[in-house]
Amino acid sequence: MSSPWPPRRILRHPVPGPVAPREPVDHARIGRRVVCRRAKGMTAAAVEAALEDARFDARQDSRHEHLADDERGRAELAEWERIDQLLAAAAPDTVYDPDTDDVVQAELAVDAAAAAAREAELREAARIAARADELQALRELGTLEQTEPRDGDEAVRDELTRRAGGYVQADVDAWLAHALAAHLGHYHDPAAREAAADLLTPPVLAHAALLAQLARLVPSVDVDQLAFAARLATTEPEATGDLAVFLARARS
Repeated sequence: MSSPWPPRRILRHPVPGPVAPREPVDHARIGRRVVCRRAKGMTAAAVEAALEDARFDARQDSRHEHLADDERGRAELAEWERIDQLLAAAAPDTVYDPDTDDVVQAELAVDAAAAAAREAELREAARIAARADELQALRELGTLEQTEPRDGDEAVRDELTRRAGGYVQADVDAWLAHALAAHLGHYHDPAAREAAADLLTPPVLAHAALLAQLARLVPSVDVDQLAFAARLATTEPEATGDLAVFLARARS
């Protein structure tokens, strides 16, 4: 019997993956870091002198229109003021040390966490791109329907659709719907099936629900005989879902 899977789209040219956005320059943070490096080892008197210099520079800059909105300059002045107050409240002869400055260390911790999150996003994007390449190769070989889905393949579906310029990937959707209905691959886990409700599109979910009910009605049915379910789900996903619910009630 002929396969119900739609014709495969062969990508003749590699499609670049998503490019990580460049982090915008934070001029205020740069200013604070510069001041902390300069202030390291300074006494209260030295910091007070540096603060006076910063205030003088600020007054001079205010006279020039192109420097009136100098974010870095304002941040540097505010940082000198903060360090001046910090040493004023400290014991005599205390010198400034950014390694023991709670404000500086908190900002460094936030930066480290943000950097780790960006690295994780890049790793996940690379994983999705590699898996998309793998599924594309399986499509071209005609063996996608024999492959079990893995955790995260819902995002891979979105990547394949992005590569196709937004066109629905009918064969990938049919593959995922069948796997979800038959509890194949990571869909063997009830938690993964529950999460799929938020990760897959309504047509895919409706297709899977109808396939599951039809398979229960006729346990020996071949998936090749249920190709109409995909067409119903694509054109009328809400009605298809209602039909699946009706069949489930009829069985019970």
